[in-house]
Amino acid sequence: MIARWVLPNHYTFPVVVKICADIGSLKEGKKAHAHIVKFGFEFDLFVRNSLMHMYSVCGRVWDARVVFDNGFVLDLVSWNSMIDGYVKNGDVNLARELFDDMPERDAFSWNSMVSGYVWLGNMVEAKQLFEKMPFRDVVSWNCMIDGYAKIKNVEMARWFFDKMSIRNVISWNIMLAMYLKCKDYDECLKLFNRMLEEKEARPNKASLVSVLTVCANLRKLDLGKWIHSYIKENGVEPDELLSTALLTMYAKCGVTDLARCVFNDMPQRSVVSWNAMIMGYGINRYGEKALEVFLEMEKNRIMPNEATFVCLLSACSRSGLLLEGWWYFGLMQRKYKIGPKVEHYGCVVDLLSQAGLMEPLEELLRQMHLEEKPTLFEVFMTACRTYPYSELGELVAKKLIELYPRDIAPYVLLLNIYAGAGKWDEVEEMRNIMEQKGLEKAIYCTLVSIEELGSESYLKHGSLHQRSMVQAMLSEIAAQMKLSSTCSNNGF
Repeated sequence: MIARWVLPNHYTFPVVVKICADIGSLKEGKKAHAHIVKFGFEFDLFVRNSLMHMYSVCGRVWDARVVFDNGFVLDLVSWNSMIDGYVKNGDVNLARELFDDMPERDAFSWNSMVSGYVWLGNMVEAKQLFEKMPFRDVVSWNCMIDGYAKIKNVEMARWFFDKMSIRNVISWNIMLAMYLKCKDYDECLKLFNRMLEEKEARPNKASLVSVLTVCANLRKLDLGKWIHSYIKENGVEPDELLSTALLTMYAKCGVTDLARCVFNDMPQRSVVSWNAMIMGYGINRYGEKALEVFLEMEKNRIMPNEATFVCLLSACSRSGLLLEGWWYFGLMQRKYKIGPKVEHYGCVVDLLSQAGLMEPLEELLRQMHLEEKPTLFEVFMTACRTYPYSELGELVAKKLIELYPRDIAPYVLLLNIYAGAGKWDEVEEMRNIMEQKGLEKAIYCTLVSIEELGSESYLKHGSLHQRSMVQAMLSEIAAQMKLSSTCSNNGF
């Protein structure tokens, strides 16, 4: 246009700047700003409003403020654009300063500020603003519901939801997602049924994803199939997220054939979809099929990620595919340069433990840096509880004592190993060491009654080390009681 000497006007630049904002191109936006100044439109109200929006979208809110401050005439859109820019860039306090100085406000002004406090998790301030609003629309109510849902305040979120006179599909989706997040699956299904009955809003893809995830967790195959039929009958075009939720539901319900059909019908598959299919075969102990999917994934040039190998190694572990699991554990590091995480080690430890291969486990322990990955403590504690009288258990316990000399759990683990092997001299020696280090008293301080083990207080406040220790001690006591009972019945 400019190359052909066609002069732009004040209608041209708002369109151009909006396109720059839509594609997120700050470079092109700055070029447009330069042309605006060159052609003398920098003081045009509509042009300045578009520039403020563009700079805010591109994360240059300070440039937007310069445009705002240089304006001789400002309208409501100017103020709202600046406030919205501050909120979306995380500067809620500056947004509030502008909000308080506004000569007039509309619903957008109020909703922007409420959403800013919701983003901060400051529901006290959000609620105060909400109560001062002279007019509230469905967006205002949705902001409050979403805010309480994010902090898992189910009671307040439901209170605001029930108070709404008009709800849209977003209102329902926020509540469905909240119940899913809080694992209140029954309430999620009740709300979905109410949504269908009241017909206030038609379920969309997000609604169906939430409910399908609930079906997967509760293994509700019949309801999951009904939702699949609903998708077909109502012309809902499944996207990747909805298809993956459907696939996962069938897989967790044990119907891998239908899961595979959903997978095959997906027009586009991301690594998440492939991972879901591998996981689906894995949890149903079809390890060979999980490996076939991975090979198919490689052929399609889909780059696997950390989660892919967690699914793959878990599938090998569940199906007892020792050699395959060990191979892919190495392949992950050699070919794809993915460093093992706790989840990968956990699968391999479980796989080797099942096969009773203590030497590779010991070698794996030597290769790992437990001091850099404290969570691996739990992985090996689990393996040692599975094989409490093995040399591996002694090796792990001594290594952990070396790394965590003030942690009582590895001492108790080693004590139990010696007791189980009948090495009473070593047991006495360990007790003396613990007493010298002041850990003997800690044993009695950390003991809890059996009734407390399942209590809400214990589950909330008990550390992982405490829970592992108690489980190990109870397992040892049960084993000793069973052994004593067997000896008594045999007359020994």
